[in-house]
Amino acid sequence: MDVLDLLSSLVSFQTVNDPSKGEMPSRECPAFIQSTLQSWGIDSEIIEHNGAYAVVGEIGEGLPKVMVMAHFDVVPVSKDEWHYEPFKLTVEGNKAYGRGSVDDKGNVASLMFALKELKEKPLNGKVLFAFTGDEETGGATALYIAEKLNEINKLPSFLINADGTGMIPIVRRRKGFSVTISVPNAKKMTKGKLEEQTFEIRTPVVETRHAAYFFPGVDTHPLIAASQFLRETDYEAVSLTGAFLKSNVVPGTVTLTYVKPEQGTQSEVEVDENLTKLIKAVVPLVRAPIKAEKYSDFGVSITPNMYAFDGERHSLSLDIRAMSHDNQDIESTLKEVLSYNLPDAEVDFGNREKAGFLFTGPKEPFVQTVLQVLKENGERAKAVEGAGAADSRYFTPLGVKAIDFGPKGGNVHGPNEYVEVSSLKKLPHVYVQIIDKLLSL
Repeated sequence: MDVLDLLSSLVSFQTVNDPSKGEMPSRECPAFIQSTLQSWGIDSEIIEHNGAYAVVGEIGEGLPKVMVMAHFDVVPVSKDEWHYEPFKLTVEGNKAYGRGSVDDKGNVASLMFALKELKEKPLNGKVLFAFTGDEETGGATALYIAEKLNEINKLPSFLINADGTGMIPIVRRRKGFSVTISVPNAKKMTKGKLEEQTFEIRTPVVETRHAAYFFPGVDTHPLIAASQFLRETDYEAVSLTGAFLKSNVVPGTVTLTYVKPEQGTQSEVEVDENLTKLIKAVVPLVRAPIKAEKYSDFGVSITPNMYAFDGERHSLSLDIRAMSHDNQDIESTLKEVLSYNLPDAEVDFGNREKAGFLFTGPKEPFVQTVLQVLKENGERAKAVEGAGAADSRYFTPLGVKAIDFGPKGGNVHGPNEYVEVSSLKKLPHVYVQIIDKLLSL
């Protein structure tokens, strides 16, 4: 077995995390991870927290100095958009396609092989590891692990959170916030012509569906486009459908059915006044003037990625990314926007988690050590900001120095997700070298 074989096995486990459908990873994948590690002489245990599983353990002796993490859960797929079977690793040239190949099972496989190699070396300290199954739904298990380690004084000095791409250390990442806005249906009859229009996502520079990577001014969000379409007309909405997968996954398509007033038309069509107002409110909501506590290359981003109708209420979920801890400012800002555009809406600010954001200085000895190893392995030695949040945000408020890191690849959260094979094969040895040097700091 090599790292590509291991990744192939991991991809075959359908570890989709989709709260809207009640789906979450079973014990099967973590049991496979545990048994594989055990076959290499590495002991671990499977823990369960709120229905989510994780594999945790340690190697080496002495004080815990370094911790490595990765997650095996993945986002849902829209199979119609894939050219490959999402849950079967398909290798073409230097690309291996499959859901989770780069986010984040490629990292799981690489860390497992790194642990195997480290197990056979004399280590200058203890290395903790954790493979979690709920990162894509907020990472409550990572928070649980961080708090438990803090309680027993076993927090590491350094955390390598293997949840990144590009073989580049990520030293800054914004915090994610989730907000759900809902209104009751408000049906009425009106005269006009029934029409529909489908709006499609457009990502001309970076092909991804990850909400954190959506770049206003470059990319086109189909629901924002539908909102502006209604705002520029006097049309009224009948229904809204689309490829809605998850709150942090931008839908590929959105179809708006609406009534267009037409002079002389006698036929009446049922429309929904509140759905019309909700869709129109999207544009001002995504432009809400949310303040940030620290600088970010990506600023503040707000994307509307999930819509649902249960027969009585329409609900819209916003994914918000900001270098901020301040839920209160976000809540007051959005409530002000809604007071002008949708005053009768109910708002659920669901993310009051004990999380921070990743903000590690690039001149830290930790980061410089990583850059040195990368340079020695022929990689670009540069620390950058990543767009999306990750589980490292639960450790940084506790004083742990952290980076996010991972192999080269693309289409994160999107169709035809892939990891570069050459990068994946190099990664375990890079992790070993980084950890070895960090144990000597």
